[in-house]
Amino acid sequence: MVLRREHRNEPTTTDQRLLDSRGPSDWVHTDPWRVLRIQAEFVEGFGALAEVPRAVTVFGSARTPRDHPEYEQGMRLGAALADNGFAVITGGGPGVMEAANRGCNEAGGFSVGLGIELPFEQGLNDWVDLGINFRYFFARKTMFVKYSQAFVCLPGGFGTLDELFEALTLVQTKKVTKFPVVLLGRSYWQGLYDWIAGPVLESGKIGEKDLALLHITDDVDDAVKVVHEAYRAWEDAH
Repeated sequence: MVLRREHRNEPTTTDQRLLDSRGPSDWVHTDPWRVLRIQAEFVEGFGALAEVPRAVTVFGSARTPRDHPEYEQGMRLGAALADNGFAVITGGGPGVMEAANRGCNEAGGFSVGLGIELPFEQGLNDWVDLGINFRYFFARKTMFVKYSQAFVCLPGGFGTLDELFEALTLVQTKKVTKFPVVLLGRSYWQGLYDWIAGPVLESGKIGEKDLALLHITDDVDDAVKVVHEAYRAWEDAH
């Protein structure tokens, strides 16, 4: 089932209208009613995703063209996860997200896309088996975490970095059961990893065990192995 919301011509997004400052009393007349819409978004997401099998969320740039090596790597990752019995969840957009959904779909796996309302309409890619478009980033982020056994991050921009560090923070603070966060693409991620392992760790901002939450690799099979080992450990603990 693919759920698509109709195109809107509004110049702003729902998130923007919620977070923008207004007059001293405007929020009294608008924000409480938004709670009902937010509640409905969570209910819709929980209901649609309740039967999704074990899954891995794949993050990466929406700007990656189809002829780029990172797109091909995303397809191989999606296919490998499907072959190993994992559904694939992405943001449902183009680029790396499309690649992972496509690889999973073409390998016979279950492909999920969780889209977001943006000023520039993207829509869900054509390789999504189940798709939901969210208005609110925080509702969408909850679904990524709740229904995933691991995160794999391919090269991406601010959105990918946002999800990466939110996942690390949730695991570090034990808000979620520990699951692996894999950085796939060493040449892209090595500088960030070295900064975390260098100044951030050396200045005491994180501990050695926090650094161990990250796994960096170039190899799709290695990434899937990390996911499998973590999932087996989780099964044994439960």
